[in-house]
Amino acid sequence: MTTRSTDPMDGFDTLVHSPNKLRVCALLDTVGEAEFAVMQEQLGLSASVLSKHAGALMEAGYVEQRKAVRDTRQRVWLRLTPQGRKAYHGHLAALRAIVGE
Repeated sequence: MTTRSTDPMDGFDTLVHSPNKLRVCALLDTVGEAEFAVMQEQLGLSASVLSKHAGALMEAGYVEQRKAVRDTRQRVWLRLTPQGRKAYHGHLAALRAIVGE
């Protein structure tokens, strides 16, 4: 029989916890997939800042990108991977446990 831990830190993810990464995950969890430029606008981040945070999430396997040409320009769309969605939801649950929700 497995005992389930009730430690509020279970699921806490230090990578996701960073404010901009948390916002990236929240947006992608809501919309499923978003174009990079739209994410920049929605989050109010510069391309370099968004790229840095999305890159760290991609390196961890939490976010994946899809590239395609639209209107004669190369576009990038981002989405959470199943692993990323699990990490994000686990992190939210840990935050709720910490604050007693």
